[in-house]
Amino acid sequence: MTTASAPTPLSTRSPKTANKASRRWLLLLLLLLSIILHVLFISWSSRNLGIPESTQPKTTVITANLEPLPPVTKPVMAPEPIEPTPAPKPTPVTRKPKVVAKTTPIEKPVEATPPVTETVTPIDTDNTVTYAPMISSLDTTDKAEVVPDAGPAGNGTTEAAANTAAKEEKTAPVPLPPPPAAIHYETAPPPPAELKYDVRALNKGQTYYGSGKITWQTDGHSYTINGQAGALFITALDFKSEGELNYYGVSPILYTEKKFRKSATNTHFHRERNQITFSASTNSYPRTGGEQDRASIVWQLASIGRGDPSKFIAGAVIDLFVAGTTDADTWRFQIAGEEPVTVGIGTVNAWHIVRIPQPGSHEQKLDIWLAPDDQWYPVKLLFTETSGDWLEMSLSKLIPTAQPPQP
Repeated sequence: MTTASAPTPLSTRSPKTANKASRRWLLLLLLLLSIILHVLFISWSSRNLGIPESTQPKTTVITANLEPLPPVTKPVMAPEPIEPTPAPKPTPVTRKPKVVAKTTPIEKPVEATPPVTETVTPIDTDNTVTYAPMISSLDTTDKAEVVPDAGPAGNGTTEAAANTAAKEEKTAPVPLPPPPAAIHYETAPPPPAELKYDVRALNKGQTYYGSGKITWQTDGHSYTINGQAGALFITALDFKSEGELNYYGVSPILYTEKKFRKSATNTHFHRERNQITFSASTNSYPRTGGEQDRASIVWQLASIGRGDPSKFIAGAVIDLFVAGTTDADTWRFQIAGEEPVTVGIGTVNAWHIVRIPQPGSHEQKLDIWLAPDDQWYPVKLLFTETSGDWLEMSLSKLIPTAQPPQP
């Protein structure tokens, strides 16, 4: 009888057989894992491969294209007293006069009468007739009248009178039009502060570095602006503006400017006779209110921003009458937009305002950046000449100052 042999226990299997089985399972697991990884990689790649988006916060920039603006109305200078010009004497008409002789009746010859007595001399009738025409001729020459040639229907007299009237009209003074009424803006001047600037300048191809300072002082009724800018221990520009704060905002009374190696000039805004005059020229302009000087103009714009921010819209225009050192003109400012600007105190949002002179003008271009989050202080100024030279002032330090006590 044949008996079945019992199964060989695992413990008695050879090591080679066990290793082969383990390797097979390991290969199967690796193959399965590789397939799963490939599927996952393909799926992930189709969804995520591409240019990653920037994670930095976006900065909102409001800009406007600066298109050519219509020309600014030219200012009307104050009229000077005009002395009356005497009317010129009419030119006599050089025409040959006609001599009209008055006819004198010829006396009749005295009839000869017979002598009464022998002592009476008889009258010679021949002599009487002979001398009558001579007397008539002399009488005509003494009493002759010169009558101008009237021409057809008397046009000579009418033409001379018309010429005289035309000359009188040409010499009569033409009245000047009244000055335009000042534009009123709602204003709120910034609080007192001292602003220090880093200065860079390009002059004839050479770049210079320096520093500047503007002090804005006010008590709510009056103001004072003191400014300096220079490089290499030389003060290139020193200016001062003082005046009052009234219905129109910043209202200057006296502006003084001193440039390097040049004499100081004064611009007066007379209240008593409402006139603007200059120490460096004989020009004068009527003062109607709202006029500015070269220093106060920046602070008037800041006051408008604080008093009526709705005026600051990209593309909007603000016109202000500005007096310089020798004359005055209307400055047209265009709001370019709100943009971030990096200065010495950091990066701030500021309204960019541009003054572009009219074509053909030799005046400088002015760019102003006002920061609404910092009391609308001017954080950057850029002056560009027609020659290409420029001067830039970038705010490096802002120091609020104590407001003096109000009276």
